[in-house]
Amino acid sequence: MKFVKPFNSSIYLFLTVITGVLSGCNYDARLFKKAKQNFEVGEYEWTIREVKPLAQRYYRAKETNYFVAESYRLSNRIQYATPYYLIAKEKGYDDKNINLHLAYAAKANGKYADARKYLKEFIDSKPSRELVVKAEIELDNLPSVEEYSKKPSPVKIQGLVGNTNQAEFGPIKIGDELILTSSKKPLIYKNNGLPFLGLYKARLKSPGEIEKLELFSANLLDANANEGTPAFSKDGNTMVFARGNSGKSKDPSPDVDLYISTKRDGNWSTPERLAISDSIGWDGSPAFSRDGKTLYFSSNRRGGKGGLDLYRAPMDNSGRFGRPINLGSTINTRGNELFPYVSEDGKLYFSSDGHPSLGGLDLFVASRSGDEIQIEHLGVPINSVGDDFGLFLADSTQGYFSSNRVGGKGDDDIYYFESTGSEDRWWSNEIMISESGEAAKVALYHLRTQIVNARNKPIAKAKVGIKRNGEIQPVLFSNAEGYLDIIDLNPADQISFNASKEKYLTKRSEFLMDGREIPKQLLKKELTDTTFDHKITLGLAEVGEEISALFDVNPIYYDLDKSNIRPDAAAELDKIVQVLKDNPAISIELGSHTDARASAGYNLKLSQRRAESAVKYIIEHGIEASRIKAKGYGETQLINGCSDGVDCSEEAHQENRRTEFKITDLND
Repeated sequence: MKFVKPFNSSIYLFLTVITGVLSGCNYDARLFKKAKQNFEVGEYEWTIREVKPLAQRYYRAKETNYFVAESYRLSNRIQYATPYYLIAKEKGYDDKNINLHLAYAAKANGKYADARKYLKEFIDSKPSRELVVKAEIELDNLPSVEEYSKKPSPVKIQGLVGNTNQAEFGPIKIGDELILTSSKKPLIYKNNGLPFLGLYKARLKSPGEIEKLELFSANLLDANANEGTPAFSKDGNTMVFARGNSGKSKDPSPDVDLYISTKRDGNWSTPERLAISDSIGWDGSPAFSRDGKTLYFSSNRRGGKGGLDLYRAPMDNSGRFGRPINLGSTINTRGNELFPYVSEDGKLYFSSDGHPSLGGLDLFVASRSGDEIQIEHLGVPINSVGDDFGLFLADSTQGYFSSNRVGGKGDDDIYYFESTGSEDRWWSNEIMISESGEAAKVALYHLRTQIVNARNKPIAKAKVGIKRNGEIQPVLFSNAEGYLDIIDLNPADQISFNASKEKYLTKRSEFLMDGREIPKQLLKKELTDTTFDHKITLGLAEVGEEISALFDVNPIYYDLDKSNIRPDAAAELDKIVQVLKDNPAISIELGSHTDARASAGYNLKLSQRRAESAVKYIIEHGIEASRIKAKGYGETQLINGCSDGVDCSEEAHQENRRTEFKITDLND
């Protein structure tokens, strides 16, 4: 008989427990590693699902709680982050910004005293100057926030019957239908765990109830991307909407861009990316002016005031958009401004978390009084401690907006509002006549234009051709102070200038009245005279002069290891084509550059291909080949520190992949 060792139950139990513990530890470690990977690629909902159980078991408590809190913040759900930040802070997680995040989380929950406490603690920790300013602004805003929380808005609201447990927002009423954005696509967007967003429509059973959602148009559907927030032209045949955030590593548009589609024979065309979109920025929430000649949108492109800013871009009669213009620091803040909407009376409604807000985004209205823009908070219940955005006015008594406030059915919901009968309505566009029969108030508008040189000195006897709403006007000449004759304006005027002077470069410029008219209910006097100033700067025609800044031409950029002309580059080259047509005596060099990756020899050849590609585009658009020279500089003229061996972001390398423009010859 073989020898059999007696069974020892105590040893077996001990080994079983130890094996289970080690197995559990290995499982937690693998789960934590996977969650970190998800977090780093922006899959915040997946991170929350994987890390929450670890945080609840206090596995690596300071890290797991911090990752949960950050995932909530970065997926726009900071109101849920407080308990996780507090544990991470208690356990000593090394992030000096935790108190700032806690302040925003407290504010998002309506706990303004806690927000004040955390902001003061954050400022006392001596963070960077930029963050100190940000925190001080929030601290200064809190008294206004507490006042706004008690400000009544003359409306009653109700959740739209037809909201689902997903996201619905950005409503637009067209006829008896509501066009909106909803997360109903089959695939899941890993940032927030909801289905991808798409464009949908629903018939209105009543102002506050919709029937079942239907796909707006199969031609506009990209199952692997978020799409939404449509804007329609006045005739309803042109639509601009936002698309992006597919989450795929090879996505040519890794953020959000604006796309345009037109309706022909009842069908919407395949969308095309708008050239005014910033290829490395976020561009979204578009809206047309009431006359359809200006597109408003939100963007975080370089040169803004803070996070997301509001911009406007004029559209000409051929449907092409001009250079986007920032709406300025009265409207735009260090925070985020988005979801613009222009009413019939020219008021601009928008959402912001940079102006004093109750929690996240609040709804505001901007109107002009004389030469000043006034910003008004819309009060409660239209605003809440949640995000309130996407307002649309159906008529003078009712409308819609979007919110993720507590008590809704889904992530974002649509709300219907109607007037409570108050005469003091922030959306009223009626002209009030006093009982005394006071005469109607009138506003007159004028334009004063000055021609100056690069040192802001006046240029006399400059010749200026003018088009008014597309019609040619008599030529004007500037006087000794550089001024043209005053032009009397009408509310919808679009004035185009073409200014020239011997030895100077001819330059085009534009002045639009869109959005400048004073709402009639804000007129204080029977007659209000308003004069707008417009300045046109002419540069000298000199060999070696770089012309980009003078003509508001941005350097054109290229994708990695590519020389083809991207849509954003084509928009800039179109400006150069116009400059060359307006100035037939000049010749220019197109100098192209690369980043420092790859060998110097290869980059020199690549930059030459890029320059030749740009030259070919210009020649194809009607410019003689003899007037343009292609010059590749390779990596010899980097504009930042991203040289060989330096670890730089893709955005930093992008700055070096450019083409610039300078004058090389003046032909008599």
